[in-house]
Amino acid sequence: MRILFSRFFVKLNRTRWTYFLITAATLFGGFLLLPVQIPQAPLATTVFARDHHLLGAHIASDEQWRMPLSSPPPQKFVTALLHYEDQRFYWHPGVDFIALLRAARSNFKAGKIVSGASTLSMQLVRLSRNNPPRTFTEKLFEIVLALRLEFAFDKQKILTLYAQYAPFGGNVVGIEAAAWRYFGRAPAELSWAEAAMLAVLPNSPALVHPGRERATLRNKRNTLLRALHQDGLLTATDLRLAELEILPDQVRPLPRLSSHLVQTLHQREPGRAYNTTLDYSLQQSSALQLNIAAQQLAQEGILNTALLIIDNRDLSVVAYHGNSELPQKQRGESVDIVFKPRSSGSILKPLLYAFMLQAGEITPKMLVADLPTQINGYKPENFDRQYRGAVPADEALALSLNIPAVRLLRQHGITRFYQELNALGLTTLFRPADDYGLTLILGGAETNLWDMAQSYAQLAVISTQQNRVPAYTPLTLFVKNPPTLTAATKADFGAGAAWLTLQAMMEVNRPGVDNYWREFSGSRKVAWKTGTSFGLRDAWAIAVTPAYTIAVWAGNASGEGVAGLSGTQSAAPLLFAVLNQLPDSGWFEEPLLDLHTVEICADDGYLLTQGCTPKRIKLPRNSHFAQISNWHKQLYLSASGNYRVHTGCESEKNMRPASLLQLPPGMAHYYRRWHPQYRDLPPWRKDCVIQENANQVMEFLYPEQGAEIFLPVDMDGKQKPLIAEAVHSEASASLHWHLDENYLARTRDFHQLAFMATPGKHRLTIVDDRGRKITRGFTVIAREY
Repeated sequence: MRILFSRFFVKLNRTRWTYFLITAATLFGGFLLLPVQIPQAPLATTVFARDHHLLGAHIASDEQWRMPLSSPPPQKFVTALLHYEDQRFYWHPGVDFIALLRAARSNFKAGKIVSGASTLSMQLVRLSRNNPPRTFTEKLFEIVLALRLEFAFDKQKILTLYAQYAPFGGNVVGIEAAAWRYFGRAPAELSWAEAAMLAVLPNSPALVHPGRERATLRNKRNTLLRALHQDGLLTATDLRLAELEILPDQVRPLPRLSSHLVQTLHQREPGRAYNTTLDYSLQQSSALQLNIAAQQLAQEGILNTALLIIDNRDLSVVAYHGNSELPQKQRGESVDIVFKPRSSGSILKPLLYAFMLQAGEITPKMLVADLPTQINGYKPENFDRQYRGAVPADEALALSLNIPAVRLLRQHGITRFYQELNALGLTTLFRPADDYGLTLILGGAETNLWDMAQSYAQLAVISTQQNRVPAYTPLTLFVKNPPTLTAATKADFGAGAAWLTLQAMMEVNRPGVDNYWREFSGSRKVAWKTGTSFGLRDAWAIAVTPAYTIAVWAGNASGEGVAGLSGTQSAAPLLFAVLNQLPDSGWFEEPLLDLHTVEICADDGYLLTQGCTPKRIKLPRNSHFAQISNWHKQLYLSASGNYRVHTGCESEKNMRPASLLQLPPGMAHYYRRWHPQYRDLPPWRKDCVIQENANQVMEFLYPEQGAEIFLPVDMDGKQKPLIAEAVHSEASASLHWHLDENYLARTRDFHQLAFMATPGKHRLTIVDDRGRKITRGFTVIAREY
């Protein structure tokens, strides 16, 4: 019987334990199914400089200054907070049962609620539930959910969440916002008095009001400071100094040093703390220079200006101004220009120059044609409306001449240049290459300030990448995303081409009195370029030094043109004002390993040929330029040197060999106006006259061979005439014009002729007084309406 009873009780005991375990497991499972209650309120967007100084912020969508933490809560604040709110925070499981029992006893004695005994975890749960009425049932909810919260997160996470969502008076939420709004500094820089004041605020956030309850707030703060002193956390001196600190009487305005960047980032991904590479002091000083320049430009009707500064050592953005901000509101001032597509003007010319140097298509001193040009109806003109006949390639770049640039692009290839620009990082070329045509080099392309600053900075970076395959490095704006070389985009020019391009850009004349900078031995060297778009809508200026790239845009965000707007007059003064504030970083070292020396003819820039004056220059090592000069004519002169002769009319002992630069007639016609030293070929002696090739003495300027021409019509619908133009090396020559064997007219001095041409193919012929003739074929295409 005893054995039977024993077995019965053992079985009963096992049943109880099984029931208990099942019940416990069920309760625990239900506990785990409870939601983890944390606040889900929207956050403000904040932007910080690289030294963690706040540059600007965008308020949260619910109009609360609730900022994401840029770093963990500072230790001073945590110490003061726990001492004031939850001294056993690190020991309890989310609920302080000792404090709970003590509060229950106090409330029972008082006959009302005088203490809630809420831990930080319970307060965080309450914040997540939007501060519901305080009831016994709600307190039970808070206890259970606080336990669940502690089971899900560690103590540091809970502290961080509390510091981010605790109320600090008005619409100031979280320690980050409170530190900046009340004290104008980061939480990590708070004093003990400031940390103590913020520690007592979440318990009674209504205490912070100018002129109200300030004595109560001061007493609470000082009481906490004395408690910290008693625990040995503050010395007596620190306590006395902390108690003397004055309370803030109002909230401070937040910095607005990069409001356009803040807006751009807020639209991209709101509610984040962006730690940028921007330099706080440089952002501040450049903003001052920007607004000074913008005030002057606004008087001229130029209402918007943008500025970027790049540190070339790591290609980080150190200053970013998406637009000027003036006291008087301007149209378009809210637009962040940095990423807005604008017409490129002439700002792409240095890139074409670098690509062609690397490809072995030009030398810096090679003469490029600069004469009236019309290609398939497109007629580029230089900014000064003049022609130089021929100009060295580096000088054409320094002077920003449009006609040589168009001719070089035609030689290099539009599609090829288009692809090179895409590889370089231009993101705004959304049309096919043929749609841009030759206007690609003169402002027909869309680009933005970011892409152009990045492209010019590549010149600085690549010029230092000698003896290895260069690669493009993207700009970086955020500290957590450092720049990396992207092997997938190899550069189409190397260190030598980049350095030579920077050398050519150094020769650009500076605005105002800075034109005379070379006269001062202490003047700094800088490579720079300006650009002005068609219609005077966009003014560009970009400068490159070993340390920095500075990019400026000026104009109207609306696209409205302004008379007098230009890169030199509108954008360059700001560029140099900023440059003068930056330290002088010297000049780029010559990349000797990526350059080699060649001999050229000094007066035309082609490889040395017999009879020309030699000159030694540097070219990219792998460029393989192989064009020999064919503009130096070998001839023999009479003993006096005044006439040309040959062996048929003079003995060899009386002939003097000579070599003269002889440009094609069209180039020579304009070149001699700029170069008085240019010598035409001496005339043949009367007994030695030889009939010369017609192409050596005269040339068509328009139309080009094979041109397809659309002739415009006037207001009455009548077709306008075609205007042809030619030049002759002899100033007194007369030219006789024929169209399809039909005589048109004779011209003298200025050889231009207007005539009607029907749709279809035609042949235009000119004959000079000596019977020499040249012919040009072209097609007139009828317009369809």
